[in-house]
Amino acid sequence: MSVTHELYTGRFWADPYPAYTELRRAAPVHRIEQAGTTVWLLSRYADVRAALADPRLSKDARYTLPPGQRAAAARSSVEMMVLMDPPDHTRLRRLVSRVFTARRMEALRPRVRQLSHELVEALPPAGRVDILREYAFLLPVFVICELLGVPAADRDDFAAWSNVVVDESTPAAAREGMGKLQAYLSELIEAKRKQPDDGLISALISDSDDDKLTHPELVAMSVMLLIAGHETTVNLIGNGLLALLTHPDQLAVLRENPDLMPAAVEEFLRWDSPVHSLSTFYTTEDVEYSGVTIPGGSVVRLSLAAANRDPERFPDAEQLRFDRAEPGHVAFSHGLHYCLGAQLARVEGQEAIRTLITARPGMALAVPPVELSYRRSHVVRGLKELPVTFHP
Repeated sequence: MSVTHELYTGRFWADPYPAYTELRRAAPVHRIEQAGTTVWLLSRYADVRAALADPRLSKDARYTLPPGQRAAAARSSVEMMVLMDPPDHTRLRRLVSRVFTARRMEALRPRVRQLSHELVEALPPAGRVDILREYAFLLPVFVICELLGVPAADRDDFAAWSNVVVDESTPAAAREGMGKLQAYLSELIEAKRKQPDDGLISALISDSDDDKLTHPELVAMSVMLLIAGHETTVNLIGNGLLALLTHPDQLAVLRENPDLMPAAVEEFLRWDSPVHSLSTFYTTEDVEYSGVTIPGGSVVRLSLAAANRDPERFPDAEQLRFDRAEPGHVAFSHGLHYCLGAQLARVEGQEAIRTLITARPGMALAVPPVELSYRRSHVVRGLKELPVTFHP
């Protein structure tokens, strides 16, 4: 079925939601051709949530090959947990879950609050500021570096490599950035073996279980934790601030009722998801969603952003509301690949937004919303900059 709205081009990057509305209505399982590959895009909440728990959807790209060629084909050289199936995924998640706990993430709240205040105090009292670069970008960098045990002197390089890795417009630079990131973390892990600290990398190294992470697994896990713990949280904070600045009524509600901040962050996650769609899945056999059969060996993309605006799940889905009774957004995925860092992202989002809107009541957008520019990524949904003005 034809879709009149543009996908992954033109106006889509600024506002993808009209296209998603049409997809959910007319073509919820939509076949598109992208870079010579057929991709099946799922957009309805029920389909996306079901697919996230469907064992027939794999992370192993070898399922796109004829059966006789799969065993001989090489696996991906980057063995990140998010690119694995059970039992490999199960083993790695079990090992990292023991140190990356919700309690440990919640215990970081006072430090996150302190860093938020320090960054706000460093902002100019008046004038124009790119709040994304000077605040939303910096806080997650500082937090994830402290959490992993990355020296403060290396934070800028660390953040720059992470940023370029997820930039799909520069694949060569992304590969180079990944190489630098892996080399740096490999050396850091060896240094932590000799001089452990209280960081997460040392905790992963020193886990007492007999089944420890290998060195390549430690490198891949550290890369994943960095990118997931930094990139997505930057976009949560940036998208959330933009939502408030373009909905002054909801900003006023939040300032008058600061206890609504946890609910507000959940709504930011739903309304403009920082992870737009999940990385590719592959069908191990024929599967059916919304009456459409996707052949085995196909490439499938799950649109979390489209699912989170599905009115069949969320009444008045296009509205930004902090009083929603319907839980269950899929901004952190669902099932096997549910985000390990969900609690940390929530803590950072709550503290960052609370601190800024409290300290700077005169903050306003410096440009009309239509002039804002977004990163062109199939995975993340984030602004390139967020210029605001402060008024004393």
